[in-house]
Amino acid sequence: MFNLSRYFSTLSFLLIALAAVLLGAFHRELALREMREQAESHNVALVRVLENALAAPLAGLVAGTLGLEKLPAGDDASRDALRSQITALTQGGPVLGVAIHNRLGTTVLATDPAELGGRHLDEADFREAMQGRVGSRLLRIEPAPGAPAVDLLNSRIPLRQRDGSVVGVYEIERDVSAFVARLNRDLWLLGGVLAAVFGGLYLAQYLLVRHAQRVLREQARGLADARDTLELRVEARTEELVRINRRLSQEIDERRQVEQQLNYLAHHDALTGLANRRAFIEHVERCIGEAKPLAILFIDLDQFKQVNDTLGHGVGDDVLIAVAARLEERAHWADRLARLGGDEFICLIEGADQGDEIALAAGEIVAAFAEPFELGGNAFYLSASVGVCRHPRDGVTVGELLRNADTAMYRAKADGRGQFRFYETTMTDDARQRSHLENRLRQAVDRNELEIYLQPQVDTASGRLVGAEALLRWRNPALGLVMPGRFIPLAEETGLIFALGNWVLREACRQVVEWREIGFALPQISVNLSARQLERPGFVDEVLGILAETGIDPRVLKLELTESALMAIDNVTHLLQPLRDLGVTLALDDFGTGYSSLAYLKALPVQQLKIDASFVQGIGRGTGDEAIIRTIMELARSLSFEVVAEGVETAGQARFLEALGCQRLQGHLHGAAVAPEAFLARWREHR
Repeated sequence: MFNLSRYFSTLSFLLIALAAVLLGAFHRELALREMREQAESHNVALVRVLENALAAPLAGLVAGTLGLEKLPAGDDASRDALRSQITALTQGGPVLGVAIHNRLGTTVLATDPAELGGRHLDEADFREAMQGRVGSRLLRIEPAPGAPAVDLLNSRIPLRQRDGSVVGVYEIERDVSAFVARLNRDLWLLGGVLAAVFGGLYLAQYLLVRHAQRVLREQARGLADARDTLELRVEARTEELVRINRRLSQEIDERRQVEQQLNYLAHHDALTGLANRRAFIEHVERCIGEAKPLAILFIDLDQFKQVNDTLGHGVGDDVLIAVAARLEERAHWADRLARLGGDEFICLIEGADQGDEIALAAGEIVAAFAEPFELGGNAFYLSASVGVCRHPRDGVTVGELLRNADTAMYRAKADGRGQFRFYETTMTDDARQRSHLENRLRQAVDRNELEIYLQPQVDTASGRLVGAEALLRWRNPALGLVMPGRFIPLAEETGLIFALGNWVLREACRQVVEWREIGFALPQISVNLSARQLERPGFVDEVLGILAETGIDPRVLKLELTESALMAIDNVTHLLQPLRDLGVTLALDDFGTGYSSLAYLKALPVQQLKIDASFVQGIGRGTGDEAIIRTIMELARSLSFEVVAEGVETAGQARFLEALGCQRLQGHLHGAAVAPEAFLARWREHR
């Protein structure tokens, strides 16, 4: 066991001795400092006395010796006189010597003639005095062997002129031996007192520690027993803590990995690995804050919806991944490439302010889609429309830049797709008008603003009414009568075509049924369908539902589809065959303007071809349209198709078509498209 008494006695003795030494040293230092300050103040007072009595000759002596390597010999008499006067002023006191040095450190006057000419320029006390401060130091001098040592205080005091400038230094040596001797006696006395006091304390503490030692021995025996038990418990607890710590470390690592993954997902697109909208916007905001010129290229795939709808979302995702990889490869100059969502991508070019440079970059993106995308052994051809806007020219906030780039992209789509367009302020006006038109169109059905107009189809030979084509009109209170060419493309882009198409089909069927109930039997009603309607899942079910809802005879209904619409739909024959089996007539509208093959045409479940009005208008003008019409008629006869000619306006056109065997005519010659009331009034009594 640790021997408290032994170690305490040793340590206490050392501490007491150290405390005594420190106290003695501290007391001596305080006493010496007090003595030095008093002696220094006496030396300063002595200087004032000398300056009052000998200011002029001392200043002259100092000034006259500047720049001289040796003191002039001719001044001995005056210097002796000054020395005598100084000796008389200091006689009988503790001052042992006085010396005066000029500003170069040369001793020019001293009570001890042996000191004349001495050099003190390099001494720290001298330089300090030349700077206007008083410096003192305590010295101990051994005069001769066997003689008592002398303690003196050496002070260096500035010698000033009347203007306060320092021109020399006083050096005064004052005897402080008596004070030092008294101080040493006091220290011995203090040491004795401290030894007695600390000795008593040591004895009292020693007795107390011996008693504590006995108590500690008894406690140590009890603690040893408890320690053995505790060690066993600590070992068990330590093992448990190690297991807990290992589990916590594993959980922390897993949480850190999850946080890193969440941070990655928060700033990256999960499908393509590109930056997402949030990361792109944050980066652009930083660039805007740094006042950098920027170019934003908004990229939208033109045919992606067709891929998604026909081949499924799985293939669509693979296409998006391939597009992202190609953009990363081809757009290596982009400072940031991101996917905003769906089939929309966007890239950022920092520091770009030249239109030619930006146009070259946009052209490279468009050209990147010239090659097909090879996926699963299939080749996919896509194109991209790119909208370009620049900061700060086209916007100063991220929202403005993205909105304007999107507007420019839509202009590229409207101009034919597969190209790029720079943003112009007029595009915003067009987009705003388009948005207003879209909002009004969305409300048109609910506000009963839609109407159908009917244009008659007549038998070529007899002029008898054989049917009518239902044409959609929109009568808006603010815009007036809006023709389909203005709002149908917008409806197809926005998806409103589904609601409009169903409304036209339902209204046309309802009108035919209503007329039959009052005794007017329209032989056939034709309704146009768009490619978007055919692409929509459940299209056939919707048509069947309208037929059942209105109660129309399916044989009275004719659906007209364009060549381009049929070519865009995969397995269109399988899609339309249920309607054909039900008795619905299918017509190929605007025939001759598309690119369908004859083999494909033969397989379509259509019964009727409609010659486009552009060919009819060329009859009799020698434009070659007559040859096209003859070819169409021969083709129709060979495939057993009925033929309807659109846009017939003159009797000459009607005779030409009749001679070729065209069965039906439609155009202004037999009536323009009119409202149902006017159509009924015109044809109800017609025979």
